[in-house]
Amino acid sequence: MPVYRPPPSPNDWRRSHLGRLMGDALRRFDARVMSLMAHDAHVPLALSNLAAREQIGAAHVHLTRHLQRHGSRLTDLAAAAGMSKQAMGDLVNQCEAWNLVKRAPDPHDKRAKLVLFTDDGLAWLAAFERAIAVAEQEFKQHVGDEVATVVSIGLEAYGHGA
Repeated sequence: MPVYRPPPSPNDWRRSHLGRLMGDALRRFDARVMSLMAHDAHVPLALSNLAAREQIGAAHVHLTRHLQRHGSRLTDLAAAAGMSKQAMGDLVNQCEAWNLVKRAPDPHDKRAKLVLFTDDGLAWLAAFERAIAVAEQEFKQHVGDEVATVVSIGLEAYGHGA
């Protein structure tokens, strides 16, 4: 017996366009990464508790993705994350209070400061790398290796303007 499907609505495009699908997928992926990090025994307890209580969100993931191991200037971090300098400054202040990052003088410019991972921050970064690997593997298992490869190539080409 055929399944009843309501006729398409003129507003369906608002829920099914590519940008919406990519956004939904990104939120799901990031939520999985945070869940894995919340349960990683190598993450400092205070940070894993923040992740478990969903106190760490997409903005914090931006910082984790873009902060260089040798440190980054606030303006460079903000530009890489697509955030304002003020918003990134607020984020760094919060992460500094959590002992995820610290500020130090820039050895190349006495007027500037670098944002650096603390030891806890480096443990967080290592857990982030492990969580990303697991989430990517789960994605491949869910959609298949071929689809995962095509999606990855397509998103990379689109993201870099090719």
